[in-house]
Amino acid sequence: MKIVAIIQARMGSTRLPGKIVRKVMDKTILEYQLERVQQSKLIDEVIVATTQKESDNVIVALCQHLGIHVYRGSENDVLARYYEAAVECKAGIIVRLTSDCPLIDAEVIDQVIQLYLDRQGEIDYASNIMERTFPRGLDTEVFSFRALQKAYESASLERDREHVTAYLYTNPGEFQLGNITSSQNLGSHRWTVDTEEDFELIRRIIESLYPQKAIFTVQDIIELLDENPAWVEINAHIEQKKL
Repeated sequence: MKIVAIIQARMGSTRLPGKIVRKVMDKTILEYQLERVQQSKLIDEVIVATTQKESDNVIVALCQHLGIHVYRGSENDVLARYYEAAVECKAGIIVRLTSDCPLIDAEVIDQVIQLYLDRQGEIDYASNIMERTFPRGLDTEVFSFRALQKAYESASLERDREHVTAYLYTNPGEFQLGNITSSQNLGSHRWTVDTEEDFELIRRIIESLYPQKAIFTVQDIIELLDENPAWVEINAHIEQKKL
């Protein structure tokens, strides 16, 4: 079955508007993420799912420049946006990613996909977030089109329509779930971009590693932070928005 990574993206972040087109070394946050996602050995296609809002035209223009397929759908019903994008590109297996994760690691993505493939028929959903041992910012969710369609047709809560997969993992009686864990517990690290502090940490990491090794690894980041322990404190106080 066709494996499609769908990256949800919009300019209207509540805490840091326009964050995904902020630049580090003349390249946007979204470009770094797309470059890294495309290193996956298992993903067949990458699609960016944005909204119909005029402010998101800049995302469409950037993706067109990069040769990335774009789908435009509802701003608030992100579940519908995902479902419609999956239908359009004939996805059999969906990899859900969010656009504020420029340090996403293709090896981690492939580990989650491989778990799903290895247990296909046993599980409907695989992730690395149900037990957090990976840094926030490496979040990867993989699920079948059938599971996405069932959520799309059944979910009625605003929370479930906004957060795409919430219906899957809050109804374990309907769906079988799988999860991978990291060999070392890195769950306290925050490598996503939602605030100015987050952006500052990401900027320092990219500027330090990218010029020497464009596709740097999780271990490269950990070694850099071990050398600069004060950097971890830059965004350590930031709390993730609740579901």
